[in-house]
Amino acid sequence: MNVFTGKLPIMQLFGGGASGGGSMTTTFITFGLVIAIFYFLIIRPQNKKQKQTKNMLAALKKGDKVQSIGGIRGVVQNVSDDTVVVKVDDNTKMEFAKSAIGEVLEVSAEPKKVEKETSEESKTE
Repeated sequence: MNVFTGKLPIMQLFGGGASGGGSMTTTFITFGLVIAIFYFLIIRPQNKKQKQTKNMLAALKKGDKVQSIGGIRGVVQNVSDDTVVVKVDDNTKMEFAKSAIGEVLEVSAEPKKVEKETSEESKTE
């Protein structure tokens, strides 16, 4: 049986048996399966990755260690709406578009303002 002339088993279930003309139902089912496979293997993972990247860029803050898509590593010094200033070396700062940040290597520690407030409260008591 040739692959191109033979019927798939799922097509045979829906009436694509011995007749040479084929059925409109099997065509729609096959087309629907191809679209579903395309969605789950290509579109959905791509949307997930875009969402993760968007969240990562929105969470950038001063002190984060980052790597650009070109491989340049540094520490974030300033973040604005569209750009990020990264300190690469002692006297070298570079300005990147936010979209040029490939990944966050290390997130900076959160400010310890809450701990200071609680320690001040315990001193007054």
